[in-house]
Amino acid sequence: MKKHFLKYTFLGLVLLAAPKIEAQNKADELSIYRATPTKTHDLIHTKLEVSFDYGKRYLYGKEWITLKPHFYESDSLKLDAKGMEFKEISIIDGKKSIPLQYKYDNEELSIVLNRKYKNTEKYIIFINYTAKPEELKSKAGESIVDSKGLYFINPDGKADKPTQIWTQGETEASSCWFPTIDKPNQKTTSEIAMTVEAKYTTLSNGKLASQKVNKDGTRTDIWKMEQPNAPYLFMMAVGDFKIYKDSYNGKEVSYYLEPKYAPYAKQIFGKTPDMMNFYSKMLGVEYPWVKYSQIVVTDYFGGAMENTSATVHGAYVQKTARELLDDNQESTVAHELFHQWFGDLATAESWSNLTMNESFATFGEVLWHGHDAGQDGEDRSRYEKLQNYLRSQKNGNSEILARFHYKKADDMFDNISYSKGSIILYALKNQMGDEAFFKSLNQYLTTNAYKSGEPHQLRLAMEDVTGKDWLPYFDQWYFKAGSPILDVSYKYDNGKIIITISQSQDSAVQTFTLPLKVDFYVNGTKIRKDILINKREQTFSFDLPSKPEFIDLDPDKILVGEIKVDKKTAADYWYQYKNIPCYYNRIEAIKYASKEKSNEGQSILLAGLKDPQEDLRVLSIKAIDLYDNSTKDQVLKTLLDIAKNDTKTIARANAIVKLASTGDTSYKTLMEESTKEQSYNVIAAGIAGLNKYAPAEGEKALTSLDDDTKKHVTPLMKRFSSQK
Repeated sequence: MKKHFLKYTFLGLVLLAAPKIEAQNKADELSIYRATPTKTHDLIHTKLEVSFDYGKRYLYGKEWITLKPHFYESDSLKLDAKGMEFKEISIIDGKKSIPLQYKYDNEELSIVLNRKYKNTEKYIIFINYTAKPEELKSKAGESIVDSKGLYFINPDGKADKPTQIWTQGETEASSCWFPTIDKPNQKTTSEIAMTVEAKYTTLSNGKLASQKVNKDGTRTDIWKMEQPNAPYLFMMAVGDFKIYKDSYNGKEVSYYLEPKYAPYAKQIFGKTPDMMNFYSKMLGVEYPWVKYSQIVVTDYFGGAMENTSATVHGAYVQKTARELLDDNQESTVAHELFHQWFGDLATAESWSNLTMNESFATFGEVLWHGHDAGQDGEDRSRYEKLQNYLRSQKNGNSEILARFHYKKADDMFDNISYSKGSIILYALKNQMGDEAFFKSLNQYLTTNAYKSGEPHQLRLAMEDVTGKDWLPYFDQWYFKAGSPILDVSYKYDNGKIIITISQSQDSAVQTFTLPLKVDFYVNGTKIRKDILINKREQTFSFDLPSKPEFIDLDPDKILVGEIKVDKKTAADYWYQYKNIPCYYNRIEAIKYASKEKSNEGQSILLAGLKDPQEDLRVLSIKAIDLYDNSTKDQVLKTLLDIAKNDTKTIARANAIVKLASTGDTSYKTLMEESTKEQSYNVIAAGIAGLNKYAPAEGEKALTSLDDDTKKHVTPLMKRFSSQK
């Protein structure tokens, strides 16, 4: 799942005893060990017949659920079923249907079977039920808003939005629309028959096996999933969608969009077959499902969701050709696709082990960008993940990656499970070597295909492949918390370089063992050494022929943490930008130059204006000094070239705004021309710039825009207007 991480602020009454009670309640919740759900019964097959009441927001369902005891014989069954009404619950015995006794507490259905069953015996439970997601209440009596599983969007057809139905199962909300064992370590095949108004399109897991037009103006579509997958990955969608069909290796690849966005389907999702090919070859496991569909729905709140063979996206993915000039959601497309292996084929056995889903999907984003955009693209993506994680820690303190104590499962969907986990995997790949690493992933996937797994099973696969004990690595990064902060100083004396390193993260955080490399640049030659950091305070010394021009600690940039070098100068940053231009070195140099005014800093920013990555060009544009007499002419010439010719509209827009800040009237024509462009970024920047010269003309340019363009441009103008 690709989630949008939001920061919430809560306001409430302050009572003298409240903080202590709240802290105690939180401590009690966090003291609960979140064990992997016990398997009393195994799901085998789930057959559903469903129809919908738009007026009441009900689902009418009939279910035939095939199960067997996991190991011990059993005469009872518990199913997750939230907010439902039951008309019949029985067991199918040959041609007979035997009614069963049951108890129900609005969340769990406890059924008494007709006899004891052994684990060699399958049985089929029939349930005739009504799901009422809009009326769903928790045990505490609270309305459930974001976990009601089934969503009716504009069911009355009155609002200015499409009428749709869609589902969202993660974490355990599929049981809001069909009774099941709603746990990630369960797997079941499925058949879902959806009866809908004939004008609507449907989508579900697996293949569309049949369609039958009914006499009452409805149509019944039957979707069959012949490979087992977890209940939370079941999905349905109903609405007015246009389908664009693509293909990969003989399998259908399809994109479902609102009709007005259908012409842009290939531009939005077109790289999907290439991604499928790349991931299949890299993992040595072919895309495992019968088809791959992506659908964009209205009012979706979860970002995107990797339902097996049928990913759901929020509307933010859906863009016109003009919008795609400025932005796309390629990372999200890659993330959800990689889940089809890590999350769907092999599923985290519990939410404590969510890293086996989300860390891998985020890691998949990084690898795709490397394949599609080269090492620079890979490093940029990886750097962004590192910064996401660092914003989630304080003095090295952060949550455990595979954590077995949490308040609620949704808490696991954070920058630890996503970003930190992904760069931990990348560092492991670096240490192990690509060949061994991907062979290990292949072994994990093939061993755990259509089953569930945890980090220890990944570790055992890696140990089997490499012959090395990887428990210390997993213990440090998966089962203990935090990250290192390295304070580093260098001293050259009498033919020796002395490196002093302190691990300065909080004392409560573990002391890390870190095998790192260090590169010394001496007389234009790189000398590489290996060091092992495993204490709070350490000193390393090496013989060098002369004082190094530069020292690059962790040149592969795999440290999941921070390095703070004492007395690092502007000249050092200029050296790393010019001579060791990996993405990490370049962005850190530009960040430094953005804050520290110096000749070297201005040189870094001037070079940054021509950086191959547009985000670094933008950083340089925003920070560069336009009034430095030694570089002014060159800076203005480069900015004008960016404003007119850059391939990335965000760089063009920022250059336009920067030039407008000079007040030089010779750039007014540029502003006027920019308001006639196709890119919303460029138009917004042009009007924002024009406002600096002639506010009345800027207002006139804004007023003259069509409604769609104005809607996109207005919020962008506010952002560009605030820039200096």
